[in-house]
Amino acid sequence: MLYKGLFLRCRRGGAAIEFAIVAPLFILTLLTLVAYAIYLNTAHAVQQIAADSARIAVAGLNEEERLHLARSYVSSAAISYPFIDAAMMDVDVGDDPEPGQFTVRLSYDSAGLPIWNLFTFTMPETRIERYATIRIGGI
Repeated sequence: MLYKGLFLRCRRGGAAIEFAIVAPLFILTLLTLVAYAIYLNTAHAVQQIAADSARIAVAGLNEEERLHLARSYVSSAAISYPFIDAAMMDVDVGDDPEPGQFTVRLSYDSAGLPIWNLFTFTMPETRIERYATIRIGGI
């Protein structure tokens, strides 16, 4: 009878049980934050590269020159971004429906990012598409 009373009053190990219940959820939350941070960083980098390549491509006289300038900028700028692989980036330069403008469209296949192997629940699409439109000839 003495043993049963000690067992009911003993609180040692309670913190370990609480930790075992809460720790997996906390770690999953932290990993989710890291995964989304990597994804958003990559999406922002693709948008920044699209804007910068459009600014560079404005120097081209026709669509072929603009496409060449945009592609060469994308391949050189991808080195500055840790999660961007230039080989996975598709570049397209075309005229805009508005006269006197052109649009640089980038499509990045982010399936090579480490975040896709971490989770089985809902994540954004692996293809990141961004664009930038530039007016030709100033105002």
